[in-house]
Amino acid sequence: MEWEFNGYYTLIAATLVLLLGKWLVSKIRFLRDFNIPEPVAGGLIAAVILFALHQMYGVSFKFEKPLQDAFMLIFFTSIGLSADFSRLRAGGFPLVLFTVIVSAFILIQNAVGAGLASVLGLDPLIGLMTGSITLTGGHGTAGAWGPIFEKEHGVVGATGLGMAAATFGLVFGGLIGGPVARRLINRQNRKPVAQAAADNDVSDSSTNDVFEKAGRTRLITADSAIETLAMFAASIAFGQIMDMVDAEYFPSYLNLPKFVWCLFGGVILRNILTLVFKMNMFDRAIDVFGNASLSLFLAMALLNLKLWELAGLAGPVTVILLAQVVVMMLYATFVTYIAMGRDYDAAVLSAGHCGFGLGATPTAVANMQSVTNTFGSSHKAFLIVPLVGAFFVDIINALILSGFVNFLK
Repeated sequence: MEWEFNGYYTLIAATLVLLLGKWLVSKIRFLRDFNIPEPVAGGLIAAVILFALHQMYGVSFKFEKPLQDAFMLIFFTSIGLSADFSRLRAGGFPLVLFTVIVSAFILIQNAVGAGLASVLGLDPLIGLMTGSITLTGGHGTAGAWGPIFEKEHGVVGATGLGMAAATFGLVFGGLIGGPVARRLINRQNRKPVAQAAADNDVSDSSTNDVFEKAGRTRLITADSAIETLAMFAASIAFGQIMDMVDAEYFPSYLNLPKFVWCLFGGVILRNILTLVFKMNMFDRAIDVFGNASLSLFLAMALLNLKLWELAGLAGPVTVILLAQVVVMMLYATFVTYIAMGRDYDAAVLSAGHCGFGLGATPTAVANMQSVTNTFGSSHKAFLIVPLVGAFFVDIINALILSGFVNFLK
């Protein structure tokens, strides 16, 4: 028996998950010490409850997926609307270096997946489904490549496996980012800072510290909210149109997910309005809508987590996924952190890399927010990770994956 929840009830359930997560983090020291994001904390408890109900009574729950997708598009659009060209230039060499580090990890992730699959007697293409397709790529990339593997390469159940693996990565990406960063920060003897007063200060000026201080109170008028929503709508409409053009004229293995086109739309609109029309952007409203959408997206993603599907994964696939978690932790600690400078910013960048290296850019941002809420701001990390995780990584991943598929088939 399956219970379906429409958009209204899905939204209610997601907000309850967020409130539960906030309460758990406030009461359980372990969650605070290891910087577990509130949506992940509440969402995992909800997933366990739903799993217990399924095992005992055979009931499953279906929450409206389009609403989750809509919040994901809003979040990525908010990144685009916040990324003016001056900030891209400000990224400079660290932005290029981090992109190279991420690209190298995609190669390693696919090599580990395909290699372990071969050793364990599986089709190496299944290794790619437990590599960058689902982990760095996430649910969108898994949904795009799954049917291709099934129809063109005969990998039975590739789409279902991809969805389960992407969900596994989303959860573990949120679980390991905080602890990895915490361990690195402890080496620096950096003490937690009291940010509550600063975050609760009312700010009437626009800020480029997008998503960095999610708890800060912003002054938003009805006019600024409406104008900002119009910009979101225009960017998402652009993304929808380009997604159809992409599907029609681009090779299937080079199709970009719709959220990437929405991000492009936000970047284009932002810079046309600021550079051509000299318009002041309502960064306060963009920040609020983006942060709220991030939290709701993660909560809904975890509500849709079917633990019985993960429990039903074949043993070899589970071994590969667990190995990928270990590889991600080691790479973030010994490559990302060291190459980016061994400082506090490098530790926050490592947390972000864990987030989108296993899960998705929203998870990366949530990881970094959790760390910076405790140890202080990291402007460098919040400039670089959203741009690389949501902007460059999908293009790079598509190119690398096409090479691996052509090599393995």
